Amino acid sequence: MSDKTPPLRSAQWFGSADKNGFMYRSWMKNQGIPDHQFQGKPIIGICNTWSELTPCNAHFRTIAEHVKRGVIEAGGWPVEFPVFSNGESNLRPTAMLTRNLASMDVEEAIRGNPIDGVVLLTGCDKTTPALLMGAASCDVPAIVVTGGPMLNGKHKGKDIGAGTIVWQMHESYKAGNISLDEFLSAEAGMSRSAGTCNTMGTASTMACMAEALGTSLPHNAAIPAVDSRRYVLAHMSGMRAVEMVREDLRLSKVLTKEAFENAIRVNAAIGGSTNAVIHLKAIAGRIGVDLELDDWTRIGRGTPTLVDLQPSGRFLMEEFYYAGGLPAVLRRLGENNLIPHPDALTVNGKSLWENVKNSPIYGDDEVIRAIENPLVADGGICVLRGNLAPLGAVLKPSAATPALMKHRGQAVVFENFDMYKARINDPELEVTADSILVMKNCGPKGYPGMAEVGNMGLPAKLLAQGVTDMVRISDARMSGTAYGTVVLHVAPEAAAGGPLAAVQEGDWIELDCASGRLHLDISDAELAARLADIEPPQKLLIGGYRQLYIDHVMQADQGCDFDFLVGCRGSEVPRHSH
Repeated sequence: MSDKTPPLRSAQWFGSADKNGFMYRSWMKNQGIPDHQFQGKPIIGICNTWSELTPCNAHFRTIAEHVKRGVIEAGGWPVEFPVFSNGESNLRPTAMLTRNLASMDVEEAIRGNPIDGVVLLTGCDKTTPALLMGAASCDVPAIVVTGGPMLNGKHKGKDIGAGTIVWQMHESYKAGNISLDEFLSAEAGMSRSAGTCNTMGTASTMACMAEALGTSLPHNAAIPAVDSRRYVLAHMSGMRAVEMVREDLRLSKVLTKEAFENAIRVNAAIGGSTNAVIHLKAIAGRIGVDLELDDWTRIGRGTPTLVDLQPSGRFLMEEFYYAGGLPAVLRRLGENNLIPHPDALTVNGKSLWENVKNSPIYGDDEVIRAIENPLVADGGICVLRGNLAPLGAVLKPSAATPALMKHRGQAVVFENFDMYKARINDPELEVTADSILVMKNCGPKGYPGMAEVGNMGLPAKLLAQGVTDMVRISDARMSGTAYGTVVLHVAPEAAAGGPLAAVQEGDWIELDCASGRLHLDISDAELAARLADIEPPQKLLIGGYRQLYIDHVMQADQGCDFDFLVGCRGSEVPRHSH
């Protein structure tokens, strides 16, 4: 890092004594900003995904104010700007459909405006990768501040996890074990404060990924949303953003291949969401790092899951923070030589290991377990390949039933999500606990957007018999708050002509997680013949953004980014003369 402050991007707007400089400064002054505040000082953008339609991010106005205080204290000037806020809780058909749209918004907002560095306010799960993708495409100094998890849910005097309790109680209701009134009684208690889901769902996972990548300050991932320490972290992040501009500490210096390998290892240790596989690939693609599915096998497999959090374990994000949060996990990994690259640079200018080597670990090894007593001995994302998934599929071992991770069963096939909903609770459905539920046409192009429907609820008649898990296979995703022996992200997807499209009712399928095998038990000739008989899907002409998405989205193994967005385009923009 250089001791000399590099030229400021914002000087291209505000630093000249000509007509253009006159107008840019004059327009900013209509907000009551004095001349000295935005000339010669680093201008720090606060990229805000606040929205009342994104409940996880609804408290971001307050967080932004604390970021501004930090920026001003460090001698910069903050400028807050909105970008598309895609919350999974309300947005249909899925927030994944608009992750790339949000990233384009972020990229163009950063590049086209007088911003020297940026603080990325992220929360609900797609906003974290979207903002990192957009910022990476510009390669400016950037730091992540997440909104934090909500407080523990409460129901009948016990803690309940946001998201996870919905799946659990709905299955109980379908099985006839609880009434509709009891199911609905947990509704108000599930979400009792601002913040993201308090389980190790995708939002918490991606907050941990941001910290493991080195793009946020230590402890960012786990501080509860309403804890005053969240505001302190926001303040300190604002200060650090100014310093990063002066040090020219751009994202490309942090988001290295080594950083992504660290994140893969951490995802296994925390029992993180399968969605991290797609999001990390997309972020890596924007900064120019070659990250592949095989890296998840090479780095992640064999890593013990240490964090005992729902949906894999018992506790919630509050307990995780009080036990020491992600720095404690990283310390435990590092002391056992399980951080692949401890010297990786982070946004505070120190290495990952420097940040965590003395971090306290509380909680008597309950929430953050000891290496010799893990929640799951091998918690690394299981990458599956075979004639059913030539480009790969994934399964989350920490949320699966061990006895089902090697299984052979006959397929019960749903051609799409609508067929699944129509058939799954039919008393005449021919299905047993050994069957494998297969759902097609729910991938990136097929849904479109690759909705979180892969954790198909089990047939009511089997739930009534006490069945709690089955092998499920689809080209969809599932919520990080969900659980079960669920094979996801099958690539190529059915709608893109993948072998999944050829599966028929009654076919035998073999799953073997230990060997990474997913096999449809028919001959190559039979598979080819079936695929040849399938009418190619008609090109959808629906117009608008969805048309753009279907035409340009890549498959799950490539991160579901748009083909034309891959790569770092930098922050240079042609000067405009008024």
